Amino acid sequence: MVYPREILNMLRWKEGESLADATIWYIHRGAPGDVMKVQGSTITGFRPGFFEMGDTTIPFHRVLRIDYRGETLFEKDARAKGLV
Repeated sequence: MVYPREILNMLRWKEGESLADATIWYIHRGAPGDVMKVQGSTITGFRPGFFEMGDTTIPFHRVLRIDYRGETLFEKDARAKGLV
């Protein structure tokens, strides 16, 4: 299995790829449907177990789906299939 951290790091560091072109859905308690969507360009850093967006940290285990240039690179489970 490929994990969200591996995918996001690949997009961040691999030549020809761009984290800014990724869309990430993650579990966010209190948001409509408990899911939030962000663009990769909002990610400001990585720490063990988390990615950062400014002052906010999101645990990688909350990532439901990662889309990149029209292709889905990661889906955690059935909940991720209906996200658009």
